[in-house]
Amino acid sequence: MSVQRLHTNKRMSQIVIHQNTVYLAGQVADDDDLNADCAAQTRSTLAAIERLLAEAGTDRTRILSVTIFLKDIEADFEAMNSVWDQWLPEGTAPARATVQTLLCEPELLVEMSVIAAI
Repeated sequence: MSVQRLHTNKRMSQIVIHQNTVYLAGQVADDDDLNADCAAQTRSTLAAIERLLAEAGTDRTRILSVTIFLKDIEADFEAMNSVWDQWLPEGTAPARATVQTLLCEPELLVEMSVIAAI
């Protein structure tokens, strides 16, 4: 079985496709949105996810699983969920986990890692 890797550098690939499954690296807000609140960062993150899923030949209705990392789950869970709930089409909710963690940059409030079907 072949493995396709897109947007690859020495450390990681943004997209990996294997057996009709797409794996996305953790996605974060665009640089322009890093000083924004969690809702804005979530919108930016979801836009990045949509772009990568489209490039891989799928879309948000085919997401199987998502892991959401929040810098401060108490402060930002509701804001993130508000944006998520508007973005995700009804009846397509994936398996999901949300955890609080330190992220790789201090201004990052949310990161999402997605697995989707093609």
